[in-house]
Amino acid sequence: MRRVLGAVRGGGLRTMSILDDLGAADEILGGRTRRPARDITIAEAPAIDGRHPDVVAHRALRRAVFVDEQGLFRDDVTGDLDEHDHDPRAVVLVARDGAGEVLGGVRLAPADPDAARPDLGWWTGSRLVVAPTARRRTGARVGAALIRAACARAEAAGVLRFEADVQAANETLFRRLGWQRVRDTTIKGRPHVHMRWPVGRFADLVAATKAPLGELVAGLAGSGLHVGDDGAPVPGSDVVAACDAILPAMVERDPEWAGWCGVLVNVNDLAAMGAAPTALLDAVGARDASFAHRVLTGLRAAAAAYGVPVIGGHTQLEVPASLAVTALGRTSSPVPAAGGRAGMAVRLTADLGGTWRPGYTGRQWDSTSTRAPADLRAMVAALGPDAPHRPAAAKDVSMAGVVGTLGMLAEASGTGAVLDVAAVPRPAGATVADWLTCFPGFALLTADDSGAPAPAAGPATSAVCGELTESPGVALRWPDGELTEAVAGGVTGLGRAATDEGNHP
Repeated sequence: MRRVLGAVRGGGLRTMSILDDLGAADEILGGRTRRPARDITIAEAPAIDGRHPDVVAHRALRRAVFVDEQGLFRDDVTGDLDEHDHDPRAVVLVARDGAGEVLGGVRLAPADPDAARPDLGWWTGSRLVVAPTARRRTGARVGAALIRAACARAEAAGVLRFEADVQAANETLFRRLGWQRVRDTTIKGRPHVHMRWPVGRFADLVAATKAPLGELVAGLAGSGLHVGDDGAPVPGSDVVAACDAILPAMVERDPEWAGWCGVLVNVNDLAAMGAAPTALLDAVGARDASFAHRVLTGLRAAAAAYGVPVIGGHTQLEVPASLAVTALGRTSSPVPAAGGRAGMAVRLTADLGGTWRPGYTGRQWDSTSTRAPADLRAMVAALGPDAPHRPAAAKDVSMAGVVGTLGMLAEASGTGAVLDVAAVPRPAGATVADWLTCFPGFALLTADDSGAPAPAAGPATSAVCGELTESPGVALRWPDGELTEAVAGGVTGLGRAATDEGNHP
């Protein structure tokens, strides 16, 4: 199968040279391909705008097919219109040929049409229709092109659950395009199949950030209860050590912020272990002294804000930009990631203040650079030695995001996990998809017995939003009770931490 997608120009997605081997499909979704397709331009319009030419064309085509041709909807003023046509978030994709003739269209919208309620990233595709004159046009696979465009549009919008009720005769086409059957259903007395597009956002992030770890650190990852933890207890002492490097591209692009984050990520790692931070060491690479000064300025400011001294390190000039920081903390009883067991409640404790870091929208949430030192220190001490309650298991939310980090906690504990999408504490300025995959300023995932108290984390917000399960991987639970797969199995490949009878039932 060969597919070339051109760039978006003037609001349209240009689909070129579509030649696929789907075989026979229902004629109403585009007929059979025998030659490379003519150019098809797919443009987007707001579904609510009844005067937009593309919306007018789509509604007219819907009526001609679903009302007049199929008799699926009643023949009255509204025809096949429904509440999604009045949702300001809904969009219509309309396909035209090179001469501007309308070939077909499809509608995408949140499953809940009430725009006053939060959009959780659960959308549906509907009203997929191909013009009768385009169904047997040589080389045109209009239905397949629209389905692909709808999937791409949904994922670009951060949709995490994308579904459609498909006429039973067209199930094969959808399956060959990668959709999954969920169940049989009936729409207006006609047999349909409820189908789901597998969104790979979480799996892709895990693969890019954590999946190689198991093989890479084999023989270096230590042993026992704390394999896969955010820090490492130093044998024979009450010291916990943590070490993180900042991406060189980030150091080069924003050196002061990189210096701040070098402290931030390490004290958060210690926080997840329940250790009080006591000291930092840094290793800085820079092209010149001026650049090194900028990195160290950010590091110095964060160290002062968190109240953790920098006791040493190394600085190298005339080299590419780099930064690594090691943090030392103390606790006599580190909190492991591996302390969870099936049935425990999962809690997210996160600082929802702040906003996206400029230049990192959707990837880094900055809640720390504007916080008062007292607030920062209270959050870091949430699970510390003096905390009134310490959970059975904990992990700092890392570059794998909330979902990937929950997968790591579950993997170390030898369990799986379910996350309730609607119950996750989230800033008003972040979509669900971005929040579940970004690096937050401060966020801890903990597992504990049901009814256990929330961590005392200063200004952070805390809520139970899931549970550990017997089945491996991470699933998302939606308001209708449906589960969708987020991560299929283990995240890092490190596997379950070795534990003794006293540590893990």
